[in-house]
Amino acid sequence: MSETWTYILVIAGVILAALTIAAGNIFIERRLLSLWQDRLGPNRVGPFGILQVVADVVKIFTKEDWVPRFADRGIFILSPTIVMITTMIVFAIIPLSPGIVVADLNIGLLFFFGFSSLGAYSLVLAGWSSNNKYALLGAMRGASQMLSYEVFMGLSLMGVVMMTGSFSMVDIVEAQKNTWFIVPQFVGFLIFLIAGLAESHRIPFDIPESESELVAGFHSEYSGMKFGMFFVGEYLGITLISALTATLFLGGWNGPAFLPPIAWLLIKVFGMIAFIILLRAALPRPRYDQLLGFGWKILLPLSLLNLLITGAIILST
Repeated sequence: MSETWTYILVIAGVILAALTIAAGNIFIERRLLSLWQDRLGPNRVGPFGILQVVADVVKIFTKEDWVPRFADRGIFILSPTIVMITTMIVFAIIPLSPGIVVADLNIGLLFFFGFSSLGAYSLVLAGWSSNNKYALLGAMRGASQMLSYEVFMGLSLMGVVMMTGSFSMVDIVEAQKNTWFIVPQFVGFLIFLIAGLAESHRIPFDIPESESELVAGFHSEYSGMKFGMFFVGEYLGITLISALTATLFLGGWNGPAFLPPIAWLLIKVFGMIAFIILLRAALPRPRYDQLLGFGWKILLPLSLLNLLITGAIILST
């Protein structure tokens, strides 16, 4: 098989795997939440409720895809596609196993930060184009939350970059053959995980769409497939943050030889997904001012201190 066809198959496999895991996350979340909250969960459609996701997809496809008359139609339709595209593109830099990666960029981490920043446009444009005060308030909350926590996310990874000497994701994984970076960079790991949850506005940081205050926030006016794209985009974000955490701090594909490298990566990714779902079941939603205050007053000093200590240790050895 030629290199071109191999490359095309890798790209198709990454896209299919990301979308499949994102759809599977819906079922996994429902089952795990029902287990942790001592209730049944989905158990009507298919064995163990496994076809509930299929039923949801059918429902989304058959619901009326309505565009409000008072909305800016072009931007209203464009907004859901932005979050899908920006998230899917970042999967290109995730190394699945030695030699299997869509794009081994020497600026891999910068590529991730660039496209994660573009994701904020989806929220802002959706809220503004809806011409709805609740949607606009949710969009403003989301934009300030995402832009603020990108600062801490970037600083939390500088220790990893300093220890590796590269922005390449493949180089970062290979540098963890002996010791995963979660050990020397545990503070950076915690900051990155918290910032990742805030970036994907995932519970408990779902303040841009808090139902008790803003109906549904920036996607209040969306229905049908456009709402479905926001929904899938959120689960793609969970998958992406889990994959990045596994790659940057948990050794990526590294693991004992009795399993193939890609299996170790998937085990770590699904472990992180389960942990993120557990946070939803365990933690309450903070106030908006508490969220931003926690970032600027606690995470920023901690990330700078972690960067300073890491630099001092590297220079002294």
